Amino acid sequence: MSRILEKQLTDYLVTDQARFYRLAYSYLKDREEALDAVQTAVCRALEKQHELKDSEALRAWFYHILVNVCMDVLRRRKRVMLVPPEALDTGSYEDPMPSDGTLAQRVDALPPEVGTIIKLRFYEDLSLKEISTVTGCNLNTVKTRLYAGLKKLRVSMEGAEER
Repeated sequence: MSRILEKQLTDYLVTDQARFYRLAYSYLKDREEALDAVQTAVCRALEKQHELKDSEALRAWFYHILVNVCMDVLRRRKRVMLVPPEALDTGSYEDPMPSDGTLAQRVDALPPEVGTIIKLRFYEDLSLKEISTVTGCNLNTVKTRLYAGLKKLRVSMEGAEER
């Protein structure tokens, strides 16, 4: 790995840590587990930095690592624990949940493979091609899951408005 690429990786890991935390928190719903997941992902990235060949792929490469770490935690936990925002202690990070919580809860209720795509697209602003790289799915599969998930969210939100 070149010195320049190594510096880019280090700068990226330092400057975007709040974004990494938000993504991890969106999966884990626990402040401490999210912080641990980010730390684990950063350590793995630094251990495997020699595998990174292209600075253009840095973001997708790291998100792939972070999503895998979060999924490992969820597998170990064997269930998703929902924590109400008022139960969270205040720390150095802001609560990444929207104030009403309804949209975030609806995204969390989607199947994991669909929720991941929506979170990466709209929470982290990744392109569809980057999401394809992160998830290891075909680009057309990513598009299909994204649009199906958005349709489910729209129907769900419209149903909530009618009540």
